[in-house]
Amino acid sequence: MTAEHRGRIVVVSADVGAGHDTAAAELTRRLADQGFVVDRVNFLDLLPRPLRWICREAYRGVLRWTPWGYGALFAVTGRSRLVAAVLRGALTPLRGRARRVVPPRTRAIVTTYPFANQLFGPLRRSGRLAVPLVTYVTDFVIHPTWVAPGVDVYCALPHARPRTAIPDLDVRTVEPLVSIDFRAATGTSRSEARRRFGLPERGRLALVVAGAWGVGDIEATVADVGAVDGVRTVVVCGRNEPLRQRLRRSTQHALGWVDDMPTLMRAVDVLVENAGGLTCQEALSCGLPVVTYRPIPGHGRVNAAILAKAGLTRLAPSADHLRRVLAALSTAGLESTDGGMTRCADPAGLVAEVAARPSAVAPPEAYRRRSVLDAVGEAVAVLATVLPSIRWTGRR
Repeated sequence: MTAEHRGRIVVVSADVGAGHDTAAAELTRRLADQGFVVDRVNFLDLLPRPLRWICREAYRGVLRWTPWGYGALFAVTGRSRLVAAVLRGALTPLRGRARRVVPPRTRAIVTTYPFANQLFGPLRRSGRLAVPLVTYVTDFVIHPTWVAPGVDVYCALPHARPRTAIPDLDVRTVEPLVSIDFRAATGTSRSEARRRFGLPERGRLALVVAGAWGVGDIEATVADVGAVDGVRTVVVCGRNEPLRQRLRRSTQHALGWVDDMPTLMRAVDVLVENAGGLTCQEALSCGLPVVTYRPIPGHGRVNAAILAKAGLTRLAPSADHLRRVLAALSTAGLESTDGGMTRCADPAGLVAEVAARPSAVAPPEAYRRRSVLDAVGEAVAVLATVLPSIRWTGRR
């Protein structure tokens, strides 16, 4: 059966960092292998042009310069679903654009970015999108911003936990959307992998990562790892070139963006990370031990707690603890386990199953009614837009 015969699937992501887009790319590859035509949509492209830059750069700036503010926002929004309802209301003007990016013969929509649920969910619930809506939660915590009326299925990672009690969700446990290249990299010898990156062929190497944007206390982390006897540091700064230039003054192996992470992970002995995101999932899938140190506020700290409790990673709360963990690496080595993550259902297979359902049936009339939270959210969004202009007019 050809791809045209199986129909189309729309995958909605966002280019904030790399985790959401990388998961979407892997899902796209798997769905294409199963015979679907896949259309990729960047959620930020649905916003008016000035807002695209503001949303991306504001998020990046908060993570880099005021991470405590991000942690506070994550905590506040995690206590109530009202914030998500307000967001749904604010996104109401974009629903026409959202419908237009869904071409004919689409069999399902899949999101890998939480705000996309707040836009496409109401369309699905109202019947204006008559195709199933599936979301793949990229973190180990299901934050309320992921949850929206109209989402048919939530794909969650093993050990994932909801931030608050959220009833009546169809949650399916799936394996991480990690490229098969990470498991295949174990076929490359460690010495060959080290030669590719110009790394020393002998000794223990610790890989320090900080996501695509190079956020967190990376310089302090590199210093603390480098202080451990018998362990040498390799750091990946992502696209944060100023960070790389600063680290090159004290660290021989400070890398920028790395395209071949599977081979780099094969070259090292342990991963030291701070967010519990996609890079952590990649390391676990290829059997690389993971230590979480100085986790970033918000989802980083919550992910770290969940992963450590599940026994998938080691959480080092202090420099002394980190030293002891890495010292064990230098003597007996660290064991790693993926906690059964790679033995769960394939997200692409689940999406294909959902896409095979009859898709042209609108939800029942009772499901079309707006919830009270939606009404409140839309009202607050309107007030937030109108009140500033009223105050400005009053000053004149």
